[in-house]
Amino acid sequence: MGLQGQRTVIIGGTSGIGLGVAEAAAREGAEVVVASRRQESVDAALKRLPQGAEGHALDATDETAVRGFFERLGNFDHLVYTAGESPLLESLAESDLTRARRFLDTRLWGAYAAVKYGAPLIRKGGSVVLTTGIAGHRPKPGTSVGASLCGAMESLTRALALELAPLRVNVVSPGVVRTELWRDLPEADRNRHYESAAASLPMGRVGTPDDVAEAYLYLMRGGFSTGSVVVVDGGGLLV
Repeated sequence: MGLQGQRTVIIGGTSGIGLGVAEAAAREGAEVVVASRRQESVDAALKRLPQGAEGHALDATDETAVRGFFERLGNFDHLVYTAGESPLLESLAESDLTRARRFLDTRLWGAYAAVKYGAPLIRKGGSVVLTTGIAGHRPKPGTSVGASLCGAMESLTRALALELAPLRVNVVSPGVVRTELWRDLPEADRNRHYESAAASLPMGRVGTPDDVAEAYLYLMRGGFSTGSVVVVDGGGLLV
């Protein structure tokens, strides 16, 4: 089953993995709607997407705004949630709880609100695809907040797959991917991070948004997958 003519909403779809999903879905004929916090990011994404794509500025941490967004949007076929802050890498002793809560607000509670208000509008045969990461299974020092998020997203996916059935709910778990999310690291540190990760992986390189986008498309197309976690990590869980 392809995505021709299927309306696909991607929150976080203006950069990184989300934009990769939007571009891949559009190539398959989907009617793409992207949303993210900054209007300038929305405008830049629409320049890369085919004519007819929609873009909206949306703060995913604002429940009222999320509810209004879906009320205006109307019915659609697939909801993808990739929105997130930059990775939070800090020790427990040095952690900033305000920043940690903000990180979870966007990645966990933003996804929760999107599904709450978006799911009733998804047409029969549609799906929800959320985003987690391999830190839940392979945590490292300094990743306690991220690892907690990843565990929560997997559990949320399984719970929603049962509660919202027969609507399919799945989650993609990327490894290290070269995206704008790492922009807060100085360039030299960022490059060292990519090089170190690549050297440790069986694939010998870090991922790209296009690599990971394929998993989202698979879960949108596949009519018999629900409650599933699809890992796309270049073999990161093996090493």
